[in-house]
Amino acid sequence: MVDTDIRLTVISGDPAETFRMGRMIGEALKEGAMVALIGELGAGKTSLTQGIARGLGIDEGYQITSPTFTLINEYPGRMNLVHLDVYRLGGSADLPDLGYEEYFFSKSVTVIEWAEKILDALPDKTIFITMTYLDQNRRRIEISGGRAQVMPITSALKDGGF
Repeated sequence: MVDTDIRLTVISGDPAETFRMGRMIGEALKEGAMVALIGELGAGKTSLTQGIARGLGIDEGYQITSPTFTLINEYPGRMNLVHLDVYRLGGSADLPDLGYEEYFFSKSVTVIEWAEKILDALPDKTIFITMTYLDQNRRRIEISGGRAQVMPITSALKDGGF
């Protein structure tokens, strides 16, 4: 991390709280934001993404699911969401086959599950959210990245009681 990067760590007590946190993050994101989700299976990445989607104004009629087999889902909202799941990729060498540049450098908010597989391809502006399984309900959520990207999220979460 360079000295302009910041890190925030919060604990989510249950999936509903993870969703609520995601909603606050979505409300704080700016056009073109890139969010890299890192964490093991069951860490809550999809729950957080569902909240982010609602915070972006994506209608409740859209069921936000992990695109494990389709790799990419797109949702319209106040700001559009591009949701990638790169679990099935061998690494960043597989990204050109997806046409990833169209998504990585668009005005949409891009959320990537299993981003640890493609760290070397992520732009500098990326917001990293590392989710760690603590027990059946609780997760440690660490948010890091550049000050300009993370400070609005930090403020939103603190205002929301986290």
